[in-house]
Order: sequence, then C-alpha cells, then structure tokens
Amino acid sequence: MNEGVQGESARPTVFLSYARADQARAELLAKALEARGFDVWWDALIEGGAAFAKRIESALDDADAVIVAWSRSSVASDWVLDEAARGRDERKLVPVSLDGTVPPIGFRQYQSVDLSRWQGDVEAHEIAGVSRAIRAAAGLEAHAPHTHAPRMGTVKASRRGILVAAAGAAVAGAAGLFAWRAGYLGRRPAASGNSVAVLPFVNLSGDPGQDYFSDGLSEEVRATLARNLKLQVMAQASSARFRDSKDDAPTIAAKLGVAFLLDGTVRRSGNILRITADLIEGATGFSRWSQTFDRVVQDVFAIQSEIASTVANALIARVTDSESPDGTAALAPGSTRSVAAYDAYLRGRALYDLSADETSERAALAQFDAAIAADPGYAAAHAARARSLTAIANQYGEVAELGTLYDAAIAAANRAIELAPDYAEAYSTLGFTLFQGRLDARAARKPFERSRELGAGEATVMARYAQYSARIGRESVAAEAIGRALLLDPLNPLIHRAAGSIAYAARDYAASIPHTERALAMNARMSRAHAAIGDALLQLGRFADARAEYALEPVEDFRLTGEAIVGHRLGDLAAARAARAKLVKNLGDRVLYQQAQIHAQWGERDAAIAKLEQARRIGDSGLVYLRNDPLLDPLRAMPRFAGLLEGIGFD
Repeated sequence: MNEGVQGESARPTVFLSYARADQARAELLAKALEARGFDVWWDALIEGGAAFAKRIESALDDADAVIVAWSRSSVASDWVLDEAARGRDERKLVPVSLDGTVPPIGFRQYQSVDLSRWQGDVEAHEIAGVSRAIRAAAGLEAHAPHTHAPRMGTVKASRRGILVAAAGAAVAGAAGLFAWRAGYLGRRPAASGNSVAVLPFVNLSGDPGQDYFSDGLSEEVRATLARNLKLQVMAQASSARFRDSKDDAPTIAAKLGVAFLLDGTVRRSGNILRITADLIEGATGFSRWSQTFDRVVQDVFAIQSEIASTVANALIARVTDSESPDGTAALAPGSTRSVAAYDAYLRGRALYDLSADETSERAALAQFDAAIAADPGYAAAHAARARSLTAIANQYGEVAELGTLYDAAIAAANRAIELAPDYAEAYSTLGFTLFQGRLDARAARKPFERSRELGAGEATVMARYAQYSARIGRESVAAEAIGRALLLDPLNPLIHRAAGSIAYAARDYAASIPHTERALAMNARMSRAHAAIGDALLQLGRFADARAEYALEPVEDFRLTGEAIVGHRLGDLAAARAARAKLVKNLGDRVLYQQAQIHAQWGERDAAIAKLEQARRIGDSGLVYLRNDPLLDPLRAMPRFAGLLEGIGFD
C-alpha cells in the first residue's frame, strides 16, 4: 500500500504490464479499472524525457498490484516476463489473459482472469474478479485464488511406498481404524486445520535430468513437516498423483482431505538455485504465504528447513524450534550437510523408485554408496542402502547370495540407527529386513515398535508396521496402523494393496477385494494385485472368477501358482500340472514357498512340508506369510509345521 494511504477509502495503485501489440486492449482495461476506483500506471503515462527503465522500476516499486496481461504476444516479451517475475516475487501478481493464452512456465500456478470475451463493460464479472484480486494483493481482503498448474512428467507410485505390501496419532489412528474397517475407498473426513499436502515442486531448469532434484527437494520438505506431530502431512504418493492435474487448488485439497497445499518451483542453474514456495488455503484457493529463495546449492538444507518452519508456523501457533543452539539450521533425523551426498542420495532414490529392472536397482545402490562415501554419517543413505539391498535380494538374488545380501542390509540399517537414533525410517527398514531376510519375527518386533513411535506421521512406516503386525497375528493393531496409513496416503495404490492383504490375513476375504481393486484402479499394471484378488475369490469358492484373475497377473510366480491351484479345484488337472511344471522349470528353488502352497492344496502334505523346510534352510522370504496363509491350512496339524512357526518366531 502506498505510504500515507489507509483505510477503506484507499485507492490501490496498479502497474499494468502488457505487450505493445495489445495496447488497445490494455488501454480499455486501464480505463475500466480507473472507473472502479484504482490508480493505474502503464507506460503510456511516462513523461517525455523520463528515463524509461528507471521510471518503470519506480512504478513497480510503488505499485500495490502488478497486473500482467498475458497474450500470444506478451508471453514472448522479455519486458513482460521481467515485470511478471517482479510481481510474483513480491507477492502482488494479478494475472489476466487477453486472448485465452496459457501463461508461460513459472506463472501457471497463478489463476488468470479470462478477459478473452470481455467487451469493455466496467461492471462485467471479469472486471469484478480483477478488482477483488487487486484488493487482495493490496492487503484489503483475502489473497488471490490459486489454481494448481498442470505438471510435466508422469505419475508413478512405486512399490517402495511399502517394502511389503504420539500426540495426535492416537486420535488419527482411531479414525484410521474406523476408515479401514468401513472399507475406505477414497472417502475423506473433514480436513483438519493443521493438515497439509506438499505437491511435487516443478522443475523450471529446462533440463528434465534435474527432475530428481526438484522431486527430491519437495519430498524432503514434506518429510521435515511430517516429523512435527502437531501437523497432519499427506504422504508423498497421494500428493504426487496431482503432478499433471488440471484441477484447481480447492478440488485437489478436497480430494486429498487437507486444509492447505504447499506448491513450489525449482530453477537450478549451475551452482545457483531459485526456489519459490506457495502455501495455499484449500477451501478458497487463496495464497496464504509465498516466498522466493535465491541461494547457492550449498544452502539447500537451510532453504528446506526455512520453508518447513515457515509453513508450520502458518498452520499452528507453536512448532519445534528449527534452529540449533549455534544458529545454524537444525538437521532433521538422518540428514546430511554435504551437497554431494545429498545429490547422490536424490539420484539414487529416483532410480530406486523406478522399480524397473535389476540394472536400475543396482544403479540406485551405487548412488547410495556414493552418498555414503561423500558423507559416512548420512543415516538416510545407509537406510536407503539397506532397502536397496533387500529389494535386490527379494527380486533378483540367487539362492547362494541371499544370506550375504541380507546381512549387508541389516548392517546398513543398524548403522543408520547408530547415526540417527530418532530416525523412524531406519527402524522400519531394520524391522523389515530382519523379518524378510533373517526370518526372525521376534527380533523384528522391537525396531518395528520403535518405528511406530517415531513415525506416526509417515504412511510408509505405518504401512510396513501394519503388514508386520498382520503377519504375526496382531489383527487389531494391524487394522489401526493401516487405517492410519490410508488417512495419510489415500491415493497410494500400494497402501490399498497392503490394506487388502491385511484383510486377507484376517480371513476377511470379501473385504480384501475392494481395497485391491482400488489399487488396480490407480495402477492397472500393479504386480500381485490380480493374484491377491484371485486368492480371495478362491477362498470364497468362486473358482472360475479366481482363474480369470490369475490369468491377468503379470508376475509369473504368482500367476502360475494360482493357475496350478485353481485348475486342480476345477478338475482341469492337465492345466494344473502344466502350470506347476512351468513354475518349477522357470524359477526353481526361488519359489519353494509357492511350490509348497501347490502341494498343500493338492493334498500332498509331506511334499509340501518338505518344500517349506527347504525354503527355511535357504531363507525364502515367502515364509513371512506362513502363520496365516489359508493355502497352507492342510498342514497346520502337523508337528513339523508347528516347528517351522516356532523357529521363525510366530507366537
């Protein structure tokens, strides 16, 4: 607001930026705004002899709002782009579109008033909208509404959302339990005032190879916010599903069930970063706070801490101090101050999330190793290394190397805990690897419980804990934890698949199917989902439907196992035998657990228990399902089966 101008009688000053080709339309707009009580400055007002650039600079400084008139001509104008950037950075941008032209990259997150059909009427609704936006920029009413920008790139929810699939936490957990029991399929409770979703930051660098950095930075900000138990922070996978969305901010917030959205852009050029963050009120689409950070790359940790702290302060009255005693930005658990380590970690995580093939898995591992080499004290990199080693062992490891891979994974997870005793992800990873790799359910319990205590705001941590709890027979605990994960990450297909598997483990076969179908609706190529539905249908006696689902399963071992079992149930023994023969030929000892399932369902109990004992000797991770797998029910009265349960630590 101009100095000395106060109260309702104030006449905000407006700077009008436009391309010379649009001068006639700009003059019409200027006159309409003047008629509505605004002082409008545009370059036609420059006095003769005045220094052109200096006068524009002064007018921009004095203006309460900067109207940018986008058009086919203005989006290519360096002058207009510079003036628009000034308005955006000073949080007084009011964009309009003269001909329906979409704003250039960097300005699409701000809703433009469409003037393409406006004929010059001062009382038209379009001019009323521009007037409201000007008054908001001038601080006379709520901030201007925000429209989420269409995003570049593809939405991919990785299997990493879960490796298997607290103040405030108790209430949210109870709500989650209700949601899961009710068969939660996307319905959301009213948004809590301290709830926020961090949308993927847009990479404006012009180099798609920098996507890993902008994605990683937004996730690090999200993770920092999630550690504050006074906030409810939407998980990454659900937020990421709106990367390409054309929905406006209120629609996105409603779909996610949050009160606020945090949006942003990242421009990286060499050693220089420009990061813009914008906190948007979900109910109205109005911007509550925005800020631009121009820093060197070495300051990235301070920037993410500053963004997280400012957002937290905007949502709640008091948050944990984000400064350490010496005044430097405090590190979140598991973090680093090494830019080289951080960069390698983000590259590794981008590769890991691809979940594409063995090559990408091992490339991810190499990046995590590089991060550790740059900073041996980087706990998050050690935990990521543990998960990477576990993934390689589970999916690509030869029988002879499984022990070595799992031992290395456990050592890496333990090292992460030593370095960061309050890092929930490290405990969750250790629990998972002890359970899957060592097949030691008892040893896994302590780190899993600790992960729940530290990570009540992390959907992935809660989902792993839920899966573990289901496998060891703690049904109510599993239900509460997966309900919590669903509330935190309702649009993550992996969480829904996990919810389905937990219902299946509880022998609620009918309830398991909708969750798994929901997962497939989000990701039609999801592995193990069709087989999971087939298993539930098999238990419900719907054999023909089960067979159809198994046929759709993309993962060979699950597909062939299901076909062998259901074929036998249907009396198609030739097809059943062919499926089992193909399974054994193609995968051999890597699928001993599945071979045992087939033998058990065919009534060959001695052969089945022998396969399970062999699987135990080599460390087949399929044995984590042993306690409550209905396909092995024919074996439960056998002493040798009871011995296997005892050896793994199932109580």
